[in-house]
Amino acid sequence: MFENLTEKLDTVFKKLKGRGILDEETVRAAMKDIRMALLEADVNFRVTKEFIEDVSGRAIGREVLDSITPGQQIVKIVHDRLVELMGKESSHLNLSNRFPAPIMLVGLQGCGKTTTAAKLARHLKDQGRRVSLVSVDVYRPAAINQLKILGEKIGINVYDAQGQSDPVRICIGAVEEGKANGFDTLIIDTAGRLHIDDELMDELKRIKDAVNPSEILFVADAMTGQDAVSVAETFDTLLNIQGVVLTKMDGDARGGAALSLKKVTGKPVKFVGMGEKTDEIEIFHPERMASRILGMGDILTLVEKAQTTIDERAAQELERKIRKDAFTLNDLKKQLTQLRKMGSLQDIIGMVPGLGKIKALKNAAPDDRELVKTTAIIDSMTEKERTNYKIINGQRRKRIARGSGTTVQDVNKVLKNYIEMRKMMKKFAKGGMKSMMRGNLPFK
Repeated sequence: MFENLTEKLDTVFKKLKGRGILDEETVRAAMKDIRMALLEADVNFRVTKEFIEDVSGRAIGREVLDSITPGQQIVKIVHDRLVELMGKESSHLNLSNRFPAPIMLVGLQGCGKTTTAAKLARHLKDQGRRVSLVSVDVYRPAAINQLKILGEKIGINVYDAQGQSDPVRICIGAVEEGKANGFDTLIIDTAGRLHIDDELMDELKRIKDAVNPSEILFVADAMTGQDAVSVAETFDTLLNIQGVVLTKMDGDARGGAALSLKKVTGKPVKFVGMGEKTDEIEIFHPERMASRILGMGDILTLVEKAQTTIDERAAQELERKIRKDAFTLNDLKKQLTQLRKMGSLQDIIGMVPGLGKIKALKNAAPDDRELVKTTAIIDSMTEKERTNYKIINGQRRKRIARGSGTTVQDVNKVLKNYIEMRKMMKKFAKGGMKSMMRGNLPFK
């Protein structure tokens, strides 16, 4: 996400930071490079033009040119302007006191509405709400079946339309069932088309009139760039949407849609989909997103992810084991499982300030399949081997490799990494944090 834009902006800022004093000509040259970076990221032309004019106006002034660190000052100006561009603050769902409060998801076919409906349902369920789902895509039976399967998987009720073919009647039935069963939220997965047409919009308007939704969210495929922005504008004109959900953000290295939507439509991006799993949805925080774009990481989101996946008692037990130098391969497996729940390794690296800029890590392109392989290797060990790695000799390594469908080299690699990890933890436990902060890392 934003990979190309982040790299280009980083190059511009490095040039600025390398200068003690910035004159007007230098700033204008930098703005030209930033303008090209934004356009290449598929940011709307009008939005880019206004952004550059605003940043230039703030940058070419005594506050910056006479600053002790003018380069850093410009980075701050760009950061603050990006936050403003994307909406300043995160925008929450406006769920009324009606029971159930309907949330209507609209968008073109293939944008990810059905998966988003399940993700949103799971997110709201985790917030303590009682959620029900309904699909009114009567033209594509696969969509109805997909929602049923996803609903079962996450433990969410899915309204059974019992063969009805009128989307409006289905919605009314789902609302009545919601009232009868105490659901406080109803998420409506509507039908899509390959393009906007009168028939689609008439159907959506009739559903809107029938259920009076608390929220109408436009679901957009981030990878379609400015097409997503123009389509959102049309849907807003015809339906008056309250916000946007951007899907497939993990596959969009440009990010132009996220930077353009709020400015063009006037409606905030409320959520972003970061993968295919039902827990891979995030509240859109403009400030955090601006920090990611500028390569500053996103520690707050990382901490929130950790809090939802890490058990406090387990964390205390792990700390005790580290202090006693009793960290086993069983413990390693548990930590890998927790890590996988937090999302892809690439995403996690991008959230830690500075790590995304380290060439060795970027080129390594962490492969989540390695975590699966490591887990399989540990599973092929006996309980004695997991608690005492020193007994794993050559013969045992061959057996473990056969059992896990890997090679002896793979087993050796896992054991080597585990031993290095134990050494590092031992250093931490003996007060090595101060040593590490001085730059004496236990690994190179």
